Amino acid sequence: MAETTVDDVLAELAALEDPRVCAVNERHGDDHGVNLTKLRAVAKRLKTQQDLARQLWETEDTAARLLALLICRPKAFERNELAAMVRETRVPKVHDWFVNYVVKKSPHAEDLRLAWMADPDPAVASAGWALTSDRVVKKPEGLDLAGLLDVIEAQMRAAPERLQWAMNTCLAQIGIEHPEHRARALEIGERLEVLKDYPTPPNCTSPFAPAWIAEMVRRQDNP
Repeated sequence: MAETTVDDVLAELAALEDPRVCAVNERHGDDHGVNLTKLRAVAKRLKTQQDLARQLWETEDTAARLLALLICRPKAFERNELAAMVRETRVPKVHDWFVNYVVKKSPHAEDLRLAWMADPDPAVASAGWALTSDRVVKKPEGLDLAGLLDVIEAQMRAAPERLQWAMNTCLAQIGIEHPEHRARALEIGERLEVLKDYPTPPNCTSPFAPAWIAEMVRRQDNP
């Protein structure tokens, strides 16, 4: 069977472009019009192909990069590759998938988390905070949770949107997962009022940290 080329994939993605999907995505800062269910179907057919994934990433096309993140082998990326890629993930969905589908599965995740948390670029720093939120939930041993709350308290309100969102997620996860810090997390959220007025659809949990914490704790107590 003939090997799938980058041009083959780009042509297939172009055929899947839907103006209605594009219009919806543009409102969220994502510049592509491919239905994600259809994109995942393409990825499922292609299976894992690290070389093709790297080539798709290099096209700088958003849909191609999302597909690359689905067919890559996360542990195959070197640290310096991931450090370069994070600075290219300017589209929100690409940034989100890159952190969740690739970096979290990488042996370099903890090293990059620490480096990115201190990065002056707010988009890079937000990736560090996303990795920190993951550790708060899954592997909190060794984390200075009180220190994280200090930083959130001092910096979250004035942070750029993507970084603010990542910090807010960390605040909520600390409050949800660690009862000894819950009262302080709630107090910080109430005082800073970050995302308090965020429009939330019915039956969805608000991203406002105090509401988020209260709802998730309620579910834990009443499974």
